[in-house]
Amino acid sequence: MRVVVIGAGPAGVTAACVAARNGHSVILLEKNEKIGKKLYITGKGRCNITNTASMDEFIKHTVHNANFLYSAYHNYTNDDLRKQLNDLGVPTVIERGGRVFPRSMKSSDVNKALEKWIKISEVNLFLFENVTSIQKNSCFFIIQTEKNIYEAEALVISTGGRSYPSTGSTGDGYDFATKFGHRIIPQRPSLVSINLKSPYPELAGLSLRNVQLIYKHKTIKYCEFGEMLFTHKGISGPIVLKLSALEHFTTENAYLEVDLKPALTDEILEKRILRDFEKNQNKNIKNALKDLLLQSLIPIILKKAEINSNKSVHQITKKERVTLKEKIKHWDMKIESLGSFEEAIITRGGVDVKSVSPSTMESKLVKNLYFAGEVLDVDALTGGFNLQIAFSTGYLAGNSIGDKK
Repeated sequence: MRVVVIGAGPAGVTAACVAARNGHSVILLEKNEKIGKKLYITGKGRCNITNTASMDEFIKHTVHNANFLYSAYHNYTNDDLRKQLNDLGVPTVIERGGRVFPRSMKSSDVNKALEKWIKISEVNLFLFENVTSIQKNSCFFIIQTEKNIYEAEALVISTGGRSYPSTGSTGDGYDFATKFGHRIIPQRPSLVSINLKSPYPELAGLSLRNVQLIYKHKTIKYCEFGEMLFTHKGISGPIVLKLSALEHFTTENAYLEVDLKPALTDEILEKRILRDFEKNQNKNIKNALKDLLLQSLIPIILKKAEINSNKSVHQITKKERVTLKEKIKHWDMKIESLGSFEEAIITRGGVDVKSVSPSTMESKLVKNLYFAGEVLDVDALTGGFNLQIAFSTGYLAGNSIGDKK
């Protein structure tokens, strides 16, 4: 069959190469000047390719429409991906949390491997080909770009989502899918920073380790323990990104709490404060908390507790001490919004998977139309899980083309 794949990210490259391996004539169209442009910036340029977790664990780490991905995950596993990359000259290493990276720690090496895969698979790659419209007659898909017209018996849409639009992910695939009758789930940024109504720009760049971040909305309460980072507009870091990916995350009437000392119970923290006060009873309170809190946090916590930072320790009342303890354990923050698509790692929303076959990635509405990667309404947590989704859905789409079973 004549196959056209739109979008040369991990999903598109995999679909194209697998389809070519199965004997199809494949054209791969990419709007950018090179393939895998978003891949260059993943994992801070190191490229967290996948994770060593079991495929069942992958399902658990998939936030949205996890069961839809069961066949994709099991048809092309993390082991399959690592072997493929190793065969293409990119050995991998495992870091904390089972995260898999190229041994070189260079995302560019992964892209070079994909370029090599395209070449040895004899896929016809065309760069600077921005698709402007797609039509279908009784026999072919007619793909119009700004420069050319292509015909295909099978079409794979793997154009990505809306995150990092500077890399070319501008939501084109949603428009194409809509024209074929597919419902598009509204998109929002995911795995992204959180903007606060009252941010702390003076703390920008400060990283807090071993803290607990709590998200509260009505009856929903969700906790994450680990590292967070202050930005000029709010907070970011691993536990913040994870919270942003919550299925029911909303900014309306929701708020956050930070527990700066999650390892200490209220009783133990109170004893600790009393000990520090006794040792520093003649000092101003701002100078008596240096062993307990980071220097930059002290004025903020004291302001939250409505305690004058120049007040002597021996003048602090029991009520003020209790309030201080409460603010250390329950530093409340009001949410303004999620960060923008420009900084989001992944897109929530996309092509409704109810109209896509989970066993083939083929449209249930249009024969020989396939979807792969972030254009679909699937997303997962950080740790290499989202890239595995791209590779696995790309493989399943490419391998299903022309399969009459």
